[in-house]
Amino acid sequence: MKGGETKAQAKSTDERLKTRGKKAGKKVKDPNKPKRPPSAFFVFLEGFRKEFNVANPNNKSVGAVGKAAGAKWKSMTADDKAPYVEKAETKKTEYAKTMQKYNMKLANGTSTAGDDDSDKSKSEVNDENDAASDEEEDDD
Repeated sequence: MKGGETKAQAKSTDERLKTRGKKAGKKVKDPNKPKRPPSAFFVFLEGFRKEFNVANPNNKSVGAVGKAAGAKWKSMTADDKAPYVEKAETKKTEYAKTMQKYNMKLANGTSTAGDDDSDKSKSEVNDENDAASDEEEDDD
């Protein structure tokens, strides 16, 4: 023991040191919360990646794709960017609608973390429903 401490005192000091510097209670992210919509550049990047990979099949670097996409995006005019901006705007409005529905569910107190209340996938649940309806038809 250090400096005449008892075992209990040494343990309590060790426990304090273990918890020191840790953030108190990080927020848990809700898995059902809608994802944020992509910006116009990321909408452009989806198609650009495919074209770039076809043109450069030996390239395995993610950074090279990003640099090439950034350079092309900067060189594009506003008219060239317009279709990507439109798609981004439509995705943004869809996101706003889904977030409004999501927030209404939270306000109503509906459970968002476990909507299914079971470990079964939706296909398994649908299979059981189909089997139950088949049994009802057999009873006739």
